[in-house]
Formats: sequence, C-alpha cells, structure tokens
Amino acid sequence: MHEREPGCGTDADRNIPGPRIPTSPPGKTTAGILPAYPRGSGKEGVIRGLLFLAAISSVIAVFFIIFFLVRDAYQIFFTVSPAEILLGDRWDPTGYPPEFGTLPLWAGTLLVTLGAILFAVPLSLGTAIFIAEVAPLSLRLKLKPLVELLAAIPSVVYGFFGLAVLTPWLADVFQLLSGQCWLAGSLLLGVMALPTIVSVSEDTISAVPRELREGSLAIGATRWQTITRVVTPAALSGITAAVILGIGRAIGETMAVLMVTGNAAVIPSPLWDVFSPIRTLTGTLGIEMGEVAMGSTHYHALFGVAIILLVITLAINLVARVILDRVRRSQTGGGTRSREILSREVRSRIGKVALVTVVVLALAVAFLIGGITAAAVLALAGGLAWAARGRLSPRTTQGLALVLVGLCAAVVLFILGVILFDIIVNGLPAISWEFLTTGPRNLGRDGGIYPAIVGTLFLVAGAIAFALPLGVGAAIYLVEYTRGGRAVNLIRTGIDLLNGTPSIVFGLFGFAFLVLYLGWGVSLLAGQVTLGLMVLPTIIRTTEEALKSVPQSLREGSLALGASWWQTIRQVVLPAAMGGVVTGTILSLGRAAGETAPILFTAVVFSRRFLPSSPFEPVMALPYHLYILATNVPRSEAQQYGTALVLLVLVGGLYLVAILIRNHYRKTVRW
Repeated sequence: MHEREPGCGTDADRNIPGPRIPTSPPGKTTAGILPAYPRGSGKEGVIRGLLFLAAISSVIAVFFIIFFLVRDAYQIFFTVSPAEILLGDRWDPTGYPPEFGTLPLWAGTLLVTLGAILFAVPLSLGTAIFIAEVAPLSLRLKLKPLVELLAAIPSVVYGFFGLAVLTPWLADVFQLLSGQCWLAGSLLLGVMALPTIVSVSEDTISAVPRELREGSLAIGATRWQTITRVVTPAALSGITAAVILGIGRAIGETMAVLMVTGNAAVIPSPLWDVFSPIRTLTGTLGIEMGEVAMGSTHYHALFGVAIILLVITLAINLVARVILDRVRRSQTGGGTRSREILSREVRSRIGKVALVTVVVLALAVAFLIGGITAAAVLALAGGLAWAARGRLSPRTTQGLALVLVGLCAAVVLFILGVILFDIIVNGLPAISWEFLTTGPRNLGRDGGIYPAIVGTLFLVAGAIAFALPLGVGAAIYLVEYTRGGRAVNLIRTGIDLLNGTPSIVFGLFGFAFLVLYLGWGVSLLAGQVTLGLMVLPTIIRTTEEALKSVPQSLREGSLALGASWWQTIRQVVLPAAMGGVVTGTILSLGRAAGETAPILFTAVVFSRRFLPSSPFEPVMALPYHLYILATNVPRSEAQQYGTALVLLVLVGGLYLVAILIRNHYRKTVRW
C-alpha cells in the first residue's frame, strides 16, 4: 500500500474551510455521493429556504386536495350510511327517493379495467421483450419512440376515435344496437395503457445485467430460453410494477371511458356480458358534476365518489412505487441475496399461476366474444401446442416465440397507424385558413377553432409558468441539498401521490378551491393553476433524473475553484442538465395541452366569440371543444376530425420534440 504523499490530504486534513468533498468508497464511483452541504447564511440560506418551499409544495398540494375533497364529501354521511354508499346496488341521485349506492360504479370501473389489462398486458410484454431483447439497435431506437407516441395522443382524441370508429365497428360485427359498452371501454383503455406498460417493462428488462444473459448462453441455453428463464424472472418485479401502473392509468381515465361505455349505472347481467353498457367512477364525475346543484346531497355524494377514486389510485401507485424502489435497490447492489424481492421458487410459482390465469381468462373471453366454438378452437390449439411442446426442438420453439413477440410489436404499431390514419385522412379536408383563424358558428358546425387554439395556448403557458419554477426548484433541493431522511421521504411521497392523482380529481379540487372557495370563478387562471399542479410531478421527476446524470466531478471542480454551492448549481450543474429539464418541460406542455378533465369545471366554455381580456374570464380549449362536438353536436363530423387533427398535431409535435431532444443528448453527452 502506497503512503500518502505530502500535500495530498483531504480538505479536512489540511484544515481548509468550505464544503468537504467526499472520496469514493472502494469499488464505487463518486456519482450520487453528495458533499456535506453548507447550511450557510445570508444568500445561500435564503436560496436553500426557497428551494425547500418549492419542494414542499407537492405535499401542500396533496394536503389541500384531500382537505377540500373531504370537506365537501363528509356531509353525505349525515344522510346516507357508509355501508349504503359503498355497497348499495343502485346509483340514482335524482330519483325519488334518491339512491347513492356506488356498487355499480365500482363494478363498472373494475370490469373495464380488468378487460383493459387482459388486452394490454400480453401485447405490452411481447412488445417490450421484442424491443429490449430481439430488435436490432437501429430498429429499437425507432420502435420505442413510436410506441411512446401512443402516450402523446390525448385521451379525448382516443374517446373521439372510439366513438367514431370503434363503437360502430363493434355494433356492426356483433350485431348490437349500440357499440358503446364494456368491451369498447376495455379495448380503448387497453390501448391507452400500452405505452406505460411497454416503456416501464422495457426499461426493467434492459436493466438486467448483461452477465446473466452471457452466463445463460455460455452454458448452452438458446436465446429464448435465456429470455424466459433468466431475463424475465430477473425483471419480474419491474414488470409487475409496470402492470400496476397500467392499472392506475386505466382506473384514472375519464374522457375516453365517458365517451364509449354507454354510461349506464348498472351491473352487467350476467356479470360477464362484455356488451353491456357500464359506468365508471370517473365517468360519473365527468357527467354529473357540471349539472349538480351546489350544496345538495347529490353534490356531496359526488365528492364522496372522488374520494373513493382517489384512495384506489393512490394505493395502486404507492404499491408500484414500493416495488420499483426495491427493483432499483436490487439492481444497484443495495440488497443481499437473502433480501431478493422474489426467490427463484416464488418466481416459478407466480409464473405458473399467471400462466393458468391467462389461459382461463383467454378461454372465457373467447367464449364471451365468439361463443363455444371459438373457445373450443382456442382450447384445441392450446392443447396441441402444449402436447407438441416437448417434441419441438429448442431452436424451433425459439423461432416461433420470436415471431410471436414480433407480431405483438406489429399489432401495437398497427393500432397506432390505424388511429393516426383515420384522423389524418378525415381531418385534412377540414383544415383551411378560415378554420384556423376564425371562431365557431352554428354551434360549431361552421367557422373555425381559432379561439380554442389560443385558449389552449394560454392555458398551457400559464400552467408551465406556474409549475416550472416550483418543479425545478424542488428537484434541485432533492438532488443537491439533501441526503435523505424523513423530510425527504415525505416530499417524495407527496410527489408520488400528486403524480397518481386522477385528472378528474384535479378538476374537482380546482372547482372546490379555486372556483368556489377563492372566488375566481370558471376562469383562465383557475385552469392554469389546476393544470400546473397536474404537471408538477412530471417536471420534478425529469429534472431530478437530469441533475443526477451530471457527474459529481463537475461539482467538485467548481467548488475547488472557490465557487459557492449555489454558483456551482446555477453555472455548472443546471447548464449540463438543461437537456433533461427542457425534455420534461415539453412533455408537461404536451400533457397540459391534451387534458380535458382538469379544465372541465374550472376554465372552459364551448363557444366564445372573443379572446379573454382578463385571467378571470373563461376560455375555449381544443380538448373540450372536441368533446362537445363529438357528443352533443350532430352533423359536425368534418369539424370534429379537423379539431382532433389540430389537437393531435399540437400535442404529438410537442412529444416528438421531447423525444428528439432526449435522443440528441443521449448521443452527444458522454460523461
């Protein structure tokens, strides 16, 4: 062991004042190891305090959301017992006597989510495996952004596509009076959940150490055996979290299910009747909140429904967070073998149970859709495949499996292509200079959408102006000024809870707090703040990841030259992380521009001749305009498709720019 040379001691050894720069533990890099930050006084202390306030804003927002929901919901229990609300089988708040049983709404929400997951999970996992393990690098770099474009399609555009294309197709194929049913909602929600499950699953599969793959191949396993017996079991927890996040996405969706499920508050009879109309918790809020008398029993009951929805989605997202945190710790060596999330035996049992469950559900779905013949054919094909399993060579099995996962990816791309093709082909004829620069006439059947375009831009600009300083400040505090502890855990929990809050709940909170309590009324400002709270977690998370990617050596070099900690952050760290900050901002712009539910009760009107002259006036917005045209204005098909195309180009363009910026920084930044 070499002795330390004179003059090479640490700052503490030489009694040099200032922040101490830690050295790396043996075998570890300095990335992610933070100095002992000076608490400081004067300017540094003020900056630290301001950043802490930005970080704690998410916790405050969650507290206010819960407080105002409970404040407007608890009075329902003076009239109706909790058991009747939770287990009552009839929802008829305007009847005589009124009924407030939410069981049909629970059932509708769970059934449509179950169908969505059955549709989305096989396609998503097959696509994720194809992207991560099968596709060549050049194809992989193109496929994932294309799948992510599904997330860029606004929910109201999905709902419009379902109303214009999917439900008529279902009615025609299955000879139904109306295609608005449970099956339509499940198919649409399944498509909407695809990008979430694919993205998280692909990231988890790609994070499995290469040594596991190489070791499996070295002992003679085929590529497919390596994928199914080594890679997928190692990534099982992350895949589980991806599915849970997909469930949360489906449960919290409002506009799409509202437009295609028929909205009948009934429990299907028989329960497996996928062609029965249903109503969800979110759909109930979207339909009834705008017409209810404030302060009535019905009004308080709707806030009770919102609390039920909030509890479900927050629980799902917290479970996903716990699983993903454990996955990250296991992948970074944070736990020992005795602390593995799932042992090999448990993984095997879960895999067998999952296989049997999928087979049974697939047979049930085949029976429901195609009758006993389809179920018998599927069972026969599955039996033949199982019988031939031992007779097929590993190479043949691998070839068939790789073709199957390739087909999954092709189906996902086909779905994307069908949606884009339908909207572009039917929307282009409606696009004209008049359409883009004039206001609507004749209930939107004539004229243009200029006030809606400008109103959307106003809403988005205000939301980003509100959320960006808070989000970047919170991320800086969490990454650069903390090492953990209860306060940090509380802040991160608040961010996760805010991120998991359904968009319709943001709308109700904005209505209760901003519109009514603060007296802003239905206004541009109320919509901007509501959207800003909704996109705040996205900005925090993307900025955090960007800051963490900046090498610790840059910080150390700046501090060694005498810069203060804030000067180092402002002049060194933030410029280096600017690509990630810009990406998060653009993604937030896209999400804010495409949301309908948060502004449904806070900001928008259907028709307005003039642009708002004050932030306390309501505005038009593209998502809400499309929703009203599609559901309430007959003989306006051209205007519907034109509005959908403009909204799709606006939001999809923002997401595409974010993807290009992300890929650019991945290629150019080499730390």
